[in-house]
Amino acid sequence: MRGAAAAAFRTLQRGIPGPLCRRFAMDGASPNGPGSPPAPEGSPRASETLISEGRATILFPSANEVFYNPVQGFNRDLTCAVLTEFARLLLQPKGIQVVAPGEESTDAGSPQPLEEGDGASASPPRVVKAGEVCEGGLRVLEALAASGLRSIRFAKEVPGLRAVVANDCSAQAVGLIERNVAFNGVGALVTPSMADARMLMYQCKADREPFDVIDLDPYGSPAHFLDAAVQAVSEGGLLCVTCTDMGVLAGNNAETSYSKYGAVSLKGKFCHEMALRIVLHSLDSRANCYQRFIAPLLAVSADFYIRVFVRVFTGQAKVKASASKQALVYHCVGCGTHHLQRMGKATAHGNGFKYGAATGPPVGPTCEFCQQRHQLGGPIWAEPLHDVPFVQRVLAALERSPQRFQTQERMQGVLSSIAEELSDVPLYYTLEGLSSTIHCNTPSLLQFSSALLHAGYRVSLSHACRTAVKTNAPPAVLWDILRCWVRLHPVKRERLTDTSPAARILAVEPTLQASFAIRADANPSSRKRGLKRFPENPEAFWGPKARAKAGGGISPSLQEKRKQLQNKRRQRLQGADVEPSPCKRHKEGHCLQEGEPPLAPPRPGTASCPH
Repeated sequence: MRGAAAAAFRTLQRGIPGPLCRRFAMDGASPNGPGSPPAPEGSPRASETLISEGRATILFPSANEVFYNPVQGFNRDLTCAVLTEFARLLLQPKGIQVVAPGEESTDAGSPQPLEEGDGASASPPRVVKAGEVCEGGLRVLEALAASGLRSIRFAKEVPGLRAVVANDCSAQAVGLIERNVAFNGVGALVTPSMADARMLMYQCKADREPFDVIDLDPYGSPAHFLDAAVQAVSEGGLLCVTCTDMGVLAGNNAETSYSKYGAVSLKGKFCHEMALRIVLHSLDSRANCYQRFIAPLLAVSADFYIRVFVRVFTGQAKVKASASKQALVYHCVGCGTHHLQRMGKATAHGNGFKYGAATGPPVGPTCEFCQQRHQLGGPIWAEPLHDVPFVQRVLAALERSPQRFQTQERMQGVLSSIAEELSDVPLYYTLEGLSSTIHCNTPSLLQFSSALLHAGYRVSLSHACRTAVKTNAPPAVLWDILRCWVRLHPVKRERLTDTSPAARILAVEPTLQASFAIRADANPSSRKRGLKRFPENPEAFWGPKARAKAGGGISPSLQEKRKQLQNKRRQRLQGADVEPSPCKRHKEGHCLQEGEPPLAPPRPGTASCPH
């Protein structure tokens, strides 16, 4: 296996397709198999359609042979924007000026003399545009290319690239990539490859030919690609990772989350941000094995997936600080209060730092507010999710070319919201989560934020949730503010049991007097300008699609599968012989005696209590 991967990679270095890919290109053979007539170059076959996105137009089979999801258009647009600024960041010291599409008539499109200290003489730099092969530019690997749409968009929309490798392990996908590369005329930049993505990346590491950018966008979890990716990316290179297994990362399968990412996920209101931090923790822990560490540039939670962009560096001294960047999460099952416990600590020692184990825990045996138990989750990444100056660079580039992307308005809204987030505050609370705990009316976002600002604390919103509130205020202050809110909007105390979290929280008098007068700085700029932070879905069932079938053919949609599997458990239980079992009331000693009418009919598939 190692020899085959090495041979495939050597052919990629020469800029020609490997033998596994070339078998479809010889003698006009068709990727549909022997015997089928070859279609004219540049025209779709009877079973294919044309899909246009950005500057690329691809041929796509009507059958579900190769995966494609239009909802990921935002993901691909965002990746093109991030790669453009990353190329600008890396190539400027080399005397190369990157000009993105739409910037030709702006100041960014005219040659700018380099300033002293940029690593080159003060002379006009070499200008490169999208679609051109840039000597000394970036080498990009799309490890799981499918139709090759993303790689083709990189070649046509991202300037400063030297080569793009579009890899996939599927023969149908590689054949389609070859046709799409020829159809778009980007053969000088994009090289199709058919190989196991992990073996290809491991071979790059062995041959000391790392990629400057590695893009991982698998169907589901990328966990089994991460070890190879953190080794195959160059020093300071960019790693782009998409995760669509949000059920695992958001707390539905905590044990699966631990097996894949090395962290226990929790089903809390903050689950979307915690998912981002779990993936960053997994990336950093895998990089630490090779004396490497990550520096996040951008981490986004959107629709049904998350997307992270991190740079990977090498440094034994910096790796020692990784333990102090991770934290466990204590989450109360009653009131939803959360606390973080760092895994390590770093203290200043002379000109450097001294590292050791952290002390804790930050909570007692039960929650101090509702006396309920805590769930333990993590470890998670507890440092900032974003590099705010880099995010602002991407925003500035979007403003210079306002018509560059189809999802431009959403990108500006999401990135503006990210730039406004409190970077040093992990996780968040939601207004409906806090209000439902004490069964009160929900204050408006501006009222609650203003109360925190009046109390002397910082507050921001979050791009991951519409009603999220990030603040450096301790949980005691949050509950004091809600106690003051309940005084203005009373709840029916007689309906609360003495042991409920609401009764125990409201039984304590507040130690501060909250003011809900609206402050101007409580409303962030992105919200004032009405930017599209959380747009509505453009159509029904705008979400995950069915996995592509290896042998081709039409695969049923997820909606059809749901209809087929609906009520299957109920039907199986009704057809089986179910033995009567004592009900909960019988175990507690409060079951109805025989002959008395039941309070409610038994659930389908279950037997009523025999007592």
